[in-house]
Amino acid sequence: MKFQLPRGMRDLEPDEYKDINVIRNAFIESARIFNFMLMEPSPLELLSTLEAKSGPSITKEIYNFVDKGNRNIALRFDLTIGLTRYFVSRRDLKIPTKIASFGGVWRYDEPQAGRYRFFHQWDIEIYGPSTIESDTEIIEFTSIFLQKLGLRNILIDISSRNLIEEYIKNILKISNDEELFEIFRAIDKIPKKGKDNVLIEYDERIDSKVLEKVINFAEKKGSFKELDGAMKSLKLKSWEEIEKINRSLSNKGIHNIRINLGIVRGLDYYSGLVFEAIDTGNNLGSLVGGGRYNKLTDAFGRKEAGAIGAAGGVERIVLAMKQQGIFKKDQNDEFEDLNYVVYDSIEIFDYVERLASYLRRNNFPVDYDLLGRSFSKQIAEAENKKSKKIIILGKENLEKSGEVILRDTLQKIDKKVNITKDFDELVNELVEIGLR
Repeated sequence: MKFQLPRGMRDLEPDEYKDINVIRNAFIESARIFNFMLMEPSPLELLSTLEAKSGPSITKEIYNFVDKGNRNIALRFDLTIGLTRYFVSRRDLKIPTKIASFGGVWRYDEPQAGRYRFFHQWDIEIYGPSTIESDTEIIEFTSIFLQKLGLRNILIDISSRNLIEEYIKNILKISNDEELFEIFRAIDKIPKKGKDNVLIEYDERIDSKVLEKVINFAEKKGSFKELDGAMKSLKLKSWEEIEKINRSLSNKGIHNIRINLGIVRGLDYYSGLVFEAIDTGNNLGSLVGGGRYNKLTDAFGRKEAGAIGAAGGVERIVLAMKQQGIFKKDQNDEFEDLNYVVYDSIEIFDYVERLASYLRRNNFPVDYDLLGRSFSKQIAEAENKKSKKIIILGKENLEKSGEVILRDTLQKIDKKVNITKDFDELVNELVEIGLR
């Protein structure tokens, strides 16, 4: 019998886990800078809660089951819904409420580049009255966070569901909500399927002439200045929202933006600004997606409070960083911040244990041989683990002169320390000659 993982799942190897942790740490620091409070919503939700966001059809895309209490349960497929449920339940939270989260999510969809059926997301949300200031703070966070990770070639595409909806209603005279949502879904599929295939797919659901006009409208992209004249001639009030967003982002020094009316975000609950961040140097798709979703807080029972947020796929960001060589280590970085204690006799093993434990309690990363291997094999193991420093303990040296050797594996230098039995003195001496 083979013990295998379910399709779309994987174990995180040490290097992968380390890469994810780099992003987690940068995210936590960015959340601190922007004064977002950090939390993690429950990984399990009632299925009815998830359906409130995306409808009954969501069961095709998630992991759901009946638990031992005969309740319909599901694993979270993003962090937004749990954070929104939490916000709605906490009337004591001051407005605006700024929440950040980092965690794993599960989706029962086809595995693809940079995404498995279990993957990690980071998420930021601002709950409260709808303001341009909240909208642009989410975009500012996204831009600065990706910059903090060292990513280059990041472009943030901005659009507005309100703008496209106003065009459809005022210019094309379509007011049926279901037809409107079908048009949004069709536009959202164009980057993956292409214009012609989408027209064929929706031929029986949407008038092809209407859909083609909307697609042509959604193909508009460029700087605000490049689109301003043509958009103002249509006299769409929602363009003023884009103008204010553009001005605010300019004030914040965020210039890596583009107006791209083809960005609509497929989910029906979006209700205003929508955006995606892409790396123009690869074809990984969007690294971050977000927008305003007042309809969700409304559905959860907080009609007076809107919401704007963004989420990024961590594994996909890792891929982008690797493609740009950000995780590529130079020679010095190949060595871990590890101190390895080696010894030439089992008779001094008590001393080895006491020294290693003392160092660990004082925040020095330390490892040592647990198998009683020969001195030469311990040295080889220390080098294999790319230890920066090796603390060499010899039975004869300890007994006669209290001598300890600190080897710098980068500079290939040995330094000797003569110490008493006091560990404080030993550690101080070791630090003076390079231990860290």
